[in-house]
Amino acid sequence: MAILLAGVAAGTINTVVGSGTLITFPLLLAFGYAPVTANVSNTIGLVPGSVAGAVGYRRELAGQRRRVVPLAVASAIGGVIGAVLLLTLPASAFKAIVPVFIAVALLLIVFQKRLTPLLEKRRATGEENGVGARVGVFASGVYGGYFGAAQGILGLTIDDELQRVNAVKVVLAGLVNLIAGIVFVAAAHVAWDVAALIAAGSTVGGMLGARYGRRLPPAALKALIVVVGIAAIVKLLA
Repeated sequence: MAILLAGVAAGTINTVVGSGTLITFPLLLAFGYAPVTANVSNTIGLVPGSVAGAVGYRRELAGQRRRVVPLAVASAIGGVIGAVLLLTLPASAFKAIVPVFIAVALLLIVFQKRLTPLLEKRRATGEENGVGARVGVFASGVYGGYFGAAQGILGLTIDDELQRVNAVKVVLAGLVNLIAGIVFVAAAHVAWDVAALIAAGSTVGGMLGARYGRRLPPAALKALIVVVGIAAIVKLLA
């Protein structure tokens, strides 16, 4: 029951801001699962929640195909690389730089208004989906394929209405989990009972997050992002 409820919470948080993994992953460790097994089982279990969240955000996704497709390709490639890194490198190697990535992303969110003129210039010149954006989501995909927490924060620096960008984040994060999950099914041990419980819970959570997340005003959503991001850094450093 605890894993199921954690899945609900993780699915909700993933749809609203990301970092739901920081709820389910520590719980699985507390239940005695090996870190890699916990990580891969959690990644697979969260995929249905992302699908539910994307369906819930379908209104905000309307008209964003030209943005989503190139970013999705970059995210998918990053997800494969991240999943391979998880299965081949020691956990300490990548985990050491993850808090830095999250901290930089939070600073970009906090100072987004000061960056608006630059973002508007990029959008006017057609550079919003250029090399910089694709590199950013690729790096986020690598991170997401490796661990998965807070991977959506970087994407929220795109210049648009926050809820529309949040909808894109849900799609990209879900795609990374799906791609990484396929790699894990082929090459890693999966605790399918755990994955099933998280999948059921995250599906409910994804629907709840999409329904109530869009009701948050931009200021509240940004504040929640910062809180979750700081919590992610504390968890990873601990």
